[in-house]
Amino acid sequence: MELDPVMLARLQFAFTISFHIIFPSFTIGLSAYIATLEVLWSATGRDHFKRIARFWTKIFAVSFAMGVVSGIVLSYQFGTNWSRFSVVTGNVIGPLIGYEVLTAFFLEATFLGILLFGGDRVPRWLHVTSAILVAIGTATSAFWILSANSWMQTPAGHEIRDGIAYPVDWWKIVFNPSFPYRFAHMLNAAYLTTAFCVLAVGARYLLGNRHEEEGRTMIRMAVGLLAILAPLQLFIGDQHGLNTLKYQPIKIAAMEAHWDGSEPGDFNIIAWPDEKEERNRFAISIPRGASLILTHKLDGLFPGLKSVPPQDRPPVWSVFYAFRVMVGIGLLMIAAGLFGVWLWWRGRLFTTRWYLKAASWGWWIGFVAVLSGWLVTESGRQPWVAYGILRTADATSPVLAINIAQTLALFVLVYGVVFGAGIYYINRLIEHGPVGAAVEDPEPGAGPPIGAAEAAGREAL
Repeated sequence: MELDPVMLARLQFAFTISFHIIFPSFTIGLSAYIATLEVLWSATGRDHFKRIARFWTKIFAVSFAMGVVSGIVLSYQFGTNWSRFSVVTGNVIGPLIGYEVLTAFFLEATFLGILLFGGDRVPRWLHVTSAILVAIGTATSAFWILSANSWMQTPAGHEIRDGIAYPVDWWKIVFNPSFPYRFAHMLNAAYLTTAFCVLAVGARYLLGNRHEEEGRTMIRMAVGLLAILAPLQLFIGDQHGLNTLKYQPIKIAAMEAHWDGSEPGDFNIIAWPDEKEERNRFAISIPRGASLILTHKLDGLFPGLKSVPPQDRPPVWSVFYAFRVMVGIGLLMIAAGLFGVWLWWRGRLFTTRWYLKAASWGWWIGFVAVLSGWLVTESGRQPWVAYGILRTADATSPVLAINIAQTLALFVLVYGVVFGAGIYYINRLIEHGPVGAAVEDPEPGAGPPIGAAEAAGREAL
């Protein structure tokens, strides 16, 4: 069987970036949560806020480290597997990634040391300030990475000379047409992801009759955040979709499995897109639902997949189903947050065991949503690596397929060992709980093991 070097290069990058992206989706939100706890501790003097903050800071440090390690690999791949991409777009992408290091990573790394090791060794105001600056650093990191990736989706502020992109207007490059929507969508997704992890750990402690004061605080803060941000994400996602329809209509067509642009689009709840026959099989649909969502008119039209040649279409099946997974989880998040608030109002939030059990198993929800959304974004951009500028097939390095396959196998092995150890250690930290809190004997079989470490860090291209 002949190996395809382009497909192998894509698989290798997909594997490494999928491993990497779970860390930003955790640490971006977790740093903000830690900063909030530090401020509450400083304002109220209540030590349980301090204990919770120190507990999550340890988990943040491990996750941050794994995010850094997995992110370095991505940088090398630009040179090893995607050198032509670097040649064509490096004048734009390179500085944006450099700004991320200069303005965000150094800030995070510097003040994380004070946050992690300062403890009672530095004044309280400095410790709180360090937590705030780490949170600002993670958000700034997301800003630059999302700006670079958004430029690949909706390039602007450049000119092409001899097939190479040169910057002309950095304001338009940084704030390209899709950036505000994608930045808001990803940042909110990170906060939601962290909220579910915090909720899961808090529920686990209550079910096990351990660290109950800290567990109640975690649950209250997580449920309150979910009730606000989950519905907000629905609005942000809608605006993001309208922006995508304007600048990447074929991606929207793939998300909806919409073939014929001369007819209003149905919202296919489930279907089997047949790319060869250019139609959907076994579709269960809401008539004209997609048109209503995207154009706000029942008879509104938007481009279908048939409006471009097959070689210019993204893979429909994966984009279609990944989008539905993301939307389904989003609706589940809204339900979990609003029902939790209702239980809180009724005074039953900490005693409704089925809700706590479901929450204790729900740590993974945000990560699956992030990965699904990333698959929609990146696969939906195909066959372009920089939309309208450079095709994916033309962006790879002249590397033998067997070499890419060997390094991919090595990555799988090394990642399994390194990150398996990190996940194990985070689970141990969760088992141990906040230092200084009262610990009771856990109820047998009360809490499921939570791999909250399969979560985390900084978004990459």
